[in-house]
Amino acid sequence: MGKDSKPKDGGKGKGKQSAGGDENASKGKGKGGKSADGLGTCTYVKARHVLCEKQGKINEAYKKLQDGWLSNGDKVPPAEFAKIAAEYSECPSGKKGGDLGWFPRGKMAGPFQEVAFSTPIGATSAPFKSTHGYHIILCEGRKN
Repeated sequence: MGKDSKPKDGGKGKGKQSAGGDENASKGKGKGGKSADGLGTCTYVKARHVLCEKQGKINEAYKKLQDGWLSNGDKVPPAEFAKIAAEYSECPSGKKGGDLGWFPRGKMAGPFQEVAFSTPIGATSAPFKSTHGYHIILCEGRKN
């Protein structure tokens, strides 16, 4: 009975620890993988963006997003982001609310790709600089 009770107790304990350990390990590896290269594992991302040549202008656009949603911890609705893009973006996509549609990994320049593929779905990036100017990205989806 001592042998029977130890494997049952040990088995349950190990089972719980293994399950918890496996879950944490896989979550940790997933997060570690994403943070290691900053890009995650998806093949395509759907995004909107605002592009401005001047840092002051992108900061003005970002302040509108902060005042309306971000400072409250809210996500910016795509339709509202589109209005900001239409008003501030100097990219031709601004006429379409900044909509870039689905694009594959490798299509966009370094910093833009890194931010687009690492921004959580529904989240808005902080302003950042690329070779084209200053951007804000709203990630709308991911797929393989």
